[in-house]
Amino acid sequence: MKYKQSIYNPDFIRDSSEKKKHTRSMKAVSRIGTGATYTILVIISFIWLIPFVYLLLQSFAVKFEPSDFIPSKWTFDNYVSLFTNKTYPFWKWYLNSFIIAVVTTIFQSILVLLTSYSLSRLRFKGRKAIMNLILILGMFPGFLGMICIYNILKLFCGGNEPSIFSIILIYCANSAMSYYIAKGFFDTIPKSLDEAVRIDGGNNNTVFWKVIVPMSKPIIIYTILISFTSPWGDFMLASMLAGLNTSNWTVAVGLQKLINTLGNETLYFPTFCAGGVVVSIPIMALFFWLQRYYVEGIAGGAVKG
Repeated sequence: MKYKQSIYNPDFIRDSSEKKKHTRSMKAVSRIGTGATYTILVIISFIWLIPFVYLLLQSFAVKFEPSDFIPSKWTFDNYVSLFTNKTYPFWKWYLNSFIIAVVTTIFQSILVLLTSYSLSRLRFKGRKAIMNLILILGMFPGFLGMICIYNILKLFCGGNEPSIFSIILIYCANSAMSYYIAKGFFDTIPKSLDEAVRIDGGNNNTVFWKVIVPMSKPIIIYTILISFTSPWGDFMLASMLAGLNTSNWTVAVGLQKLINTLGNETLYFPTFCAGGVVVSIPIMALFFWLQRYYVEGIAGGAVKG
């Protein structure tokens, strides 16, 4: 009876209509806000893509013209000359970058994952102090110690230029400082699984390799991607450590020397752009292939810290 009275109550009908109008207005505001957000993101994406589009277009230019965004004449010879021109050993640079990136990825990923597991699962004296120390050290940019690192490496090399293995050593030396994302992901895995393994007679190694690793595919792939991209495209540290030893040049250092050393920017800039496109292919392929795991890893690692 109360229900029927409420249906035929004018105040009830008025309140219901006002709520519907309010709901419709809120939906309209939400649509406008969503549309504005997507519009801004599209504009930002367009601006962000302009340098990459320019790089791709200029890689097909016969001759570099600063005033032309789109080349007036097109050719594929710039890509051919990368691997056939004897003036600059692009293949050697590319191989150096690949070796450095792959070896660094292997060791850096292992160190990051082991450090993250230790700080996430184990409790030991000085744990908080170590985490705070790493946090403080991470606030200082890495290039502050490059000159000191170069002189120390040169001292250990007997006054000679550091080798390619010295570059790998430096890339791997501070890798454990990037443990935060992986630790945050490990924190989300229930610790009751660790206890179950230990009840069955397992130890920390068993927990890590048999429980944590199989459940951490997204963060492992995220760690591998970050470990690969950092040395692959690095220029500042690689240029300092490579020095004048051309056999140690990575592709980033070599392409920069291609423009500055040879001196003819108009002639070699399209080749430089072609080299930039070739260098970006492995990174784009990895990200497109492993994008889902990358997003899951960084999202899961951001939950806890």
